[in-house]
Amino acid sequence: MFCIGFDGYHMPPEVAELIDRGVGSVILFKRNFSSPQQALELTASLKERAGTRPLLINVDQEGGRVMRLTAAAGATPIPSMRILGRANDLDLTRQIGQILAREMRAINIDQVNAPVLDVDTNPANPVIADRSFGPSPELVSRHGVALLQGIQGESVAACGKHFPGHGDTAQDTHFSLPHLPHDLDRMERIELPPFRAAIHAGVAAIMSAHLIYDRLEPAGLPATMSAPIMQGILRDHLGFTGVTYTDDLEMRAIHDNFGIGQVVRSVANASVDVLCVCHTPALQSQAIDELVQAVERGQVKRELIEAANRRLDTLASRYYRPPVRGKVSPIIGCDAHQRIVDRIHELAGSPATTSPDPTAVMDHLVKQKSR
Repeated sequence: MFCIGFDGYHMPPEVAELIDRGVGSVILFKRNFSSPQQALELTASLKERAGTRPLLINVDQEGGRVMRLTAAAGATPIPSMRILGRANDLDLTRQIGQILAREMRAINIDQVNAPVLDVDTNPANPVIADRSFGPSPELVSRHGVALLQGIQGESVAACGKHFPGHGDTAQDTHFSLPHLPHDLDRMERIELPPFRAAIHAGVAAIMSAHLIYDRLEPAGLPATMSAPIMQGILRDHLGFTGVTYTDDLEMRAIHDNFGIGQVVRSVANASVDVLCVCHTPALQSQAIDELVQAVERGQVKRELIEAANRRLDTLASRYYRPPVRGKVSPIIGCDAHQRIVDRIHELAGSPATTSPDPTAVMDHLVKQKSR
């Protein structure tokens, strides 16, 4: 039930220890990749450390400014989702999903954390913006489904994000905790349709958002920690039976406002399956301890843990692949993939200017804080 991240191009000893302890997922960032060949060797070493137990490796390879294996490192330069929306060709969006999946599978990745299903309704949004397909729920729904079909058609899991909708905030949850006043009627019109469409299309996983919906959460908790939202709306109301992930619990929206014990208990009690702790080894170990102790004390029901593990077993049975070593596939960054990208840019016009990747900025802040 834990997904961890780390610095560097090689598996650190503390990561090996956490895998030995039972961690089931690893998320990789730009800080972990220098080339496709290096990426292949890193991911193989991680999976081999887990032995016969599946270790799911996932990555935020959305396109645009959120590319962990970058074009500079050899990947195809995938357009942002906004550009895909402007091109508005569902077959090309589906092909982009296939490209993402093929290139990531070639380096032992099991899950791509895309599509972004947020609707870009707030021009002041500093974190979603061009990561969204556009301002229309219908446009986001159609292209979100096309992208996830392309990804999962290549036997790689897709993860839609950020539930229940991050498109209308004017704050970045990497740095602050936004509040939104929307009620369920408004969300049924704007925020929820893309997630409903993705669920009907069989999306494997959904990631939560670290923001407070004041009218939906009486305890004042962010969606990530909210049973009324993650269980009540996502599972009961929308009928999602797949795997749920938190966004990174070291983002300041969570880290600056809640203790790790409260976070772990609330997330587990909200029927969220995977807790992502993406930076600090000590906090990763502490989070695991907190969950074990919460179950032992009766603060989290064991049935919730068992249900989460059943969902994770199902995802792994469908999408996990054993590690591959050797020479990396030439499919990464190949001419055929570039021609599809060129066609999208032609249909969309000049690509939009993008802002810096917010996660890269956060990586820097975490490192500064730890010194």
